[in-house]
Amino acid sequence: MDIFRIEGPVRLTGSVRVNGAKNAALPIMAAMILAPGKSTLKAVPHLLDISVCNELLTSLGCKIQRQDNGNLCIDSTVVDNPVGDYEIVRRMRAGICILGPLLARCGRAEVSMPGGCAIGDRPVNLHIKGLEALGAKIHLKNGYIIAEAPKGLKGKEIFLGGSFGSTVLGTANVLMAATLAKGRTVIESAACEPEISDMANCLNRMGAKIAGIGSPRLTIEGVKTLKPTEYQVIPDRIEAGTFMVAGAITAGEMKLENCRINDMMAVVDKLRNIGVTIDAMNGGCVVCRRGKIKPADITTQPFPGFPTDLQAQFMALLSLADGNSVVIEKIFPDRFMHVAELNRMAANLRKEGQAVIVAGVKKLIAAQVMASDLRASAALVLAGLAAEGTTIVNRVYHIDRGYERIEERLSPLGAKIIREKE
Repeated sequence: MDIFRIEGPVRLTGSVRVNGAKNAALPIMAAMILAPGKSTLKAVPHLLDISVCNELLTSLGCKIQRQDNGNLCIDSTVVDNPVGDYEIVRRMRAGICILGPLLARCGRAEVSMPGGCAIGDRPVNLHIKGLEALGAKIHLKNGYIIAEAPKGLKGKEIFLGGSFGSTVLGTANVLMAATLAKGRTVIESAACEPEISDMANCLNRMGAKIAGIGSPRLTIEGVKTLKPTEYQVIPDRIEAGTFMVAGAITAGEMKLENCRINDMMAVVDKLRNIGVTIDAMNGGCVVCRRGKIKPADITTQPFPGFPTDLQAQFMALLSLADGNSVVIEKIFPDRFMHVAELNRMAANLRKEGQAVIVAGVKKLIAAQVMASDLRASAALVLAGLAAEGTTIVNRVYHIDRGYERIEERLSPLGAKIIREKE
């Protein structure tokens, strides 16, 4: 098992290019099930989660090839095993995304209850509710979701709101299934995340008829078939936000290429409010901090609100603020396993229910810490860049799920970070 050894503090300067969005690529890869034939996806990052998704699609009967130019070719001519096996799906939350397209194409699907990061309970009841509304018969057996629609799916008006707002992957599943349903489907309280819009745009390229993209009301006119396509995945706004925090926490000056500012205005606004300069440029931005970090209050919300996937990284940044901050988690209330690890680095964090009180300290001190999930591991790396001494981050396979060779991409900017065997 690999670890990161990080020497700090450092000041990051230079340019870094943002990769394609993991959270867009994964459901788009699942959408290829709907269109028999060869499709090509561009800007799909080389990540552990992408490899797991490749393995999952291959187990269904698809053929996957990473081309020399980096594009991902998915041949879904044959999908003859509509089963999402536990040993694969347990390793990645997005594995649940094959449920809707398998049901629409094959009339049947057996998909294990998903795994992924340990960030709290993430039920699939809204996925099931939406697919049942389309006419599927669904039951649970031995940890698997068994869905059947031998006579096909029928369009319906569906409300997908839940206790913590809209469901991103639930919207993806129902949307994919609805493209091949008979008649019109209306999804109310659909997720508005850019990754869902990207998947919807890709589906339309494949011949789907989806209106209202980017809004909480999606209207889908079912079609008989979809065709293979060539499509480029949008830039990763969470990776971009992580790099922005890296520049801010190290008082650096970084140029981010391939960054869509309009997809992350809540993040940009918060950074500007705490003293970070962000100047938009063609296709990216420049991030710079020279003064003190100001405290802030942050509440995670569905898009276009502040993303839960950047909560941990911002908590590391606010640990060095000149004053007290409050971070409230509204999406995954248990997503605070990084709090104890940041406190090991001399942060002053106190959890109170769904909130964390962040009392800013003058400096962080290096320590040996344990990554508990993907975004928490990113937060610990950021903290290590700013901390005095040598920080050891264990279980970095978590970060490999969502950041491609992060140590190799930050090192040219001045980071002193190396990967070692434990």
